[in-house]
Amino acid sequence: MRHILNRIAMSAMLGLLGLTPAVSADPAPRLVLQITVDQLRGDLIARDLDRMGNGGFRYLLDEGVAYLDAHHAHANTETIVGHATLATGAHPAAHGMIGNVWFDRGLGRLVYNVEDGDFPILGAGAGVDKSGEIDPTQKAAGTDGRSPRAIMTSTFGDELAIAQGGTAKIFGVSVKDRGAISMAGHAGKAFWFSKKIGEFITSSYYYDRYPGWVTAWNARRLPFDYAGKSWELLYDRASYRNGDRDDLDYETALPGFGRVFPHPFGPADGKLFTTLLTTSPAGDALTVDFAKTLIDAEELGRDAVTDYLSVSLSSTDYVGHLFGPSSLETEDQILRLDRLLADLFAFVDDRVGLDRTLIALSADHGAADPPGYLAELGVPARYLDPAAWNREPGLARLRERFGLGAELISAYFHPYVYLDREAIAAADLDQEAVERAVAEEIMRLPGVGLAVSSSALANGDYPEMPIIRSVLNNYNPSRSGDVFVVFEPHSFINDFDGLTVAAHHGSPWRYDTFVPLIFAGYGLQARNVARRVETVDLAPTLSAIVGLKPPSGAAGSPLAEVLEAVNP
Repeated sequence: MRHILNRIAMSAMLGLLGLTPAVSADPAPRLVLQITVDQLRGDLIARDLDRMGNGGFRYLLDEGVAYLDAHHAHANTETIVGHATLATGAHPAAHGMIGNVWFDRGLGRLVYNVEDGDFPILGAGAGVDKSGEIDPTQKAAGTDGRSPRAIMTSTFGDELAIAQGGTAKIFGVSVKDRGAISMAGHAGKAFWFSKKIGEFITSSYYYDRYPGWVTAWNARRLPFDYAGKSWELLYDRASYRNGDRDDLDYETALPGFGRVFPHPFGPADGKLFTTLLTTSPAGDALTVDFAKTLIDAEELGRDAVTDYLSVSLSSTDYVGHLFGPSSLETEDQILRLDRLLADLFAFVDDRVGLDRTLIALSADHGAADPPGYLAELGVPARYLDPAAWNREPGLARLRERFGLGAELISAYFHPYVYLDREAIAAADLDQEAVERAVAEEIMRLPGVGLAVSSSALANGDYPEMPIIRSVLNNYNPSRSGDVFVVFEPHSFINDFDGLTVAAHHGSPWRYDTFVPLIFAGYGLQARNVARRVETVDLAPTLSAIVGLKPPSGAAGSPLAEVLEAVNP
């Protein structure tokens, strides 16, 4: 009966789109495998495709439906924002994950996107390692507890759980907690890697105690097999495009890891040992091994109920930040990632069958090349230091004008400026007028391309421009700051809580919004599509194929080419 209803839903959806319904022997996939490669800019696959095998990226491109001009439509292209968008089909304005952190006015502090004090991490000593962590968003967290409750809309996984009465198995796995939690949604279960103890962990939101298979995987201590080893080049150095570009002064040299191959991981008890694993292909390898164990242990795709597994691979992001997307390190990372995907797909084919598995691959955001690299090519670029803005005479005059002094701005965490609303009200000032004046003054600062106030967005007081539309897609009244700041193209902050990095992301410019979007498996007929699409279309497309209603805040539409490509 379920298959019949799914077939009816599929036919109805195709009919609404004016398409001819394809008849499949099994109208619902046994497994939906969603892969998100953190910081995989849309052009990075093609750069090295000629050196890739047949089972990874080439399989996706040769056998799947690939969109060649896919973009995120929101302005703050950060990890949680992109992941939540891919999971929900909604813009951050609706799903609420407007940034990796935001200022909570009720708490009076920055909060981390998936922090939740009601649900502590399971296990002793398995919390956030704030001392050896290169990700400053972790330092912003007020608690080690984690849950998806801050996501304001449903995800594809949630809709799958609702439709199947809770019988579908739904999981998210990643090195990053936000990469796992956002994709698993409210109804699924999530596991992520603790750099503090070198194990995959979860929180009490999901379990009272760890499943036996997780305990057994952690007991194998696979991460510690890398002790005393190094990240070596996969091939002979002469075969790499960037083989002679392995010691660039703008690259980040983490202690002991350096900026030249080989990159040593150091001893198992080293302060940065587990962090260094994630800044190399080892992080992805551990994630995939854990995901394969999960597939077997939880018997995903083994019955008629559609299951869901999200695998978010984080190493490309860490490597990109440290060395840049056009570095030798990123080149080797992508080639190794291709092999890893081929291994995962082969495993899924053996356990479930790729003809019964619907694969969707995308990225949470792209990335900019470092100014040092761009300068070699004559492209203007620069790093910015917003901390120096307080010394600008224009802002000083603004504080004097309103008589607020240091109380004018409560917090700045890019891209949002948060004003002290209580001080503004106490001074009997008009909030909108202050926002407008601050935005106008920030627009005069070096490196700023746009500053728009939240009151202007709320009132519709803005010109109709693509960049403004992307800022509006990021605007959530309860979480957004009072002024959204967009830097000029190729202008970046490169300071992460004291750590200077080579490359960054987070803008509405195309190098940050451009990502791959590929659907494969499940008998899809291969096709390349050149028209522009948006990442909010991914979740509604999965919903249409499986026969679900779209997630509650979905702004995208099912992609016609994918529905047409379902194998007859």
